[in-house]
Amino acid sequence: MTTKLGVVMDPIQSIIFKKDSTLAMLLEAQSRGFELYYMTQSDLYLSQGDAWGSATPLTVFNDSQCWFELGETRRINLSELDVILMRKDPPFDMEYIYSTYLLEMAEKQGVLVINKPQSLRDANEKLFTSWFPQCCPESLVTRDRQLLREFIRKYDAVIFKPLNGMGGKSVFKLNRQDPNMNVIIENLTENGTCYMMAQRFIPEIDKGDKRVLLIDGEPIAYALARIPPEGDIRGNLAIGAKGVGVELTDRDYWICAQVGPMLKAKGLIFVGLDIIGDYLTEMNVTSPTCIREIDAAFGLNISAKLLDCIQRKLIRKQ
Repeated sequence: MTTKLGVVMDPIQSIIFKKDSTLAMLLEAQSRGFELYYMTQSDLYLSQGDAWGSATPLTVFNDSQCWFELGETRRINLSELDVILMRKDPPFDMEYIYSTYLLEMAEKQGVLVINKPQSLRDANEKLFTSWFPQCCPESLVTRDRQLLREFIRKYDAVIFKPLNGMGGKSVFKLNRQDPNMNVIIENLTENGTCYMMAQRFIPEIDKGDKRVLLIDGEPIAYALARIPPEGDIRGNLAIGAKGVGVELTDRDYWICAQVGPMLKAKGLIFVGLDIIGDYLTEMNVTSPTCIREIDAAFGLNISAKLLDCIQRKLIRKQ
């Protein structure tokens, strides 16, 4: 019987072909004979207690000029699908949360949803690192200006960032003499009404912010070190960081061993850890990237490992 896979993602016409990890997953699934169905967040809806979607049959191509073809959209009960990949990029806002409730209903109807909707809500990509303090730099989550000032005085060089961003947006490096400290705090906390995160600055960022991928709690043996562009401290490809393939270190494996069992228990099947130097800084669970870059650097097929995992889970559900 043909496996039916739905994907919830940003508009497929707007992806960056050579970098998009979702496309890599879809190409691998199609190569295995899966039927693909494309949806955006706005296509999901709930009716009489059932999760539905306006789903469009999708064909994908490994072609930078034409990477997709869409069929005729129809409304389907999501229980018609075997598996759904939730690959909508942040921001992680209330609309995203509402979507996870709809996908949780599809899960209740027997669909395998990756990543698990409840765990997407539970595991904030910045905050979730705090469950593993042994792996992380000194950190503070607060909306209190005085606590933030005390943190800067203690560690001098620090990173301030919002809890709901991605791609390096609104990430600041400060020290205790920074004249912009107050205005940055005001903006990130929206005058004390929103939580933000502070972390001790890790100087090893000059060697890259490593993206380490885990599938069902087990790490891929290679990572992408994203080296900040000149004059910046953010290791994000979206703002011009250079990606360099690297092997995992013993410390990387140790961090993965600390977090992997909880990721697996929570149904967070595909996760990207961000590791700077010896420290875990973020855990990306919504739409981790860098599959294609790591594949290209080391001749891998990470999507094949993910699809192997998905197929094993589907067999167990039968």
